Amino acid sequence: MDATSKWLIATALEEIHRTIDSLPPHLQAHARSLPVVLDPRPGPGWIKDGWPPDLLGLFSGTPLGSNFEGDSIVPPTILIFYENLWDYSEAVEETYLEEVHVTYLHELGHYLGLEESDLEHRDLL
Repeated sequence: MDATSKWLIATALEEIHRTIDSLPPHLQAHARSLPVVLDPRPGPGWIKDGWPPDLLGLFSGTPLGSNFEGDSIVPPTILIFYENLWDYSEAVEETYLEEVHVTYLHELGHYLGLEESDLEHRDLL
């Protein structure tokens, strides 16, 4: 892993922790229990399943409070694609931090059961 990737990951994790710390206490507990995985970009399997290669983030799993459906034993997880976020931010650190923040909140919103229209209403698209 090169120095830029290490910096992007460390910076994203710091921003995610700041974002969690800024949440109301009742949401912090949910956010802290939800794993976050940082990958450079979606892998071939994600793209084969129809996800765009420039995807910024993704919530995977059963939303909080929903009945478990399916055969997956993988817990709910937020995926953050840090190289895509860096590209999207045009390699500007301030923009990268903002995009990590918004992407994390967007995916956390899905975990909490919000739909795209709810997220749009909250400026999280």
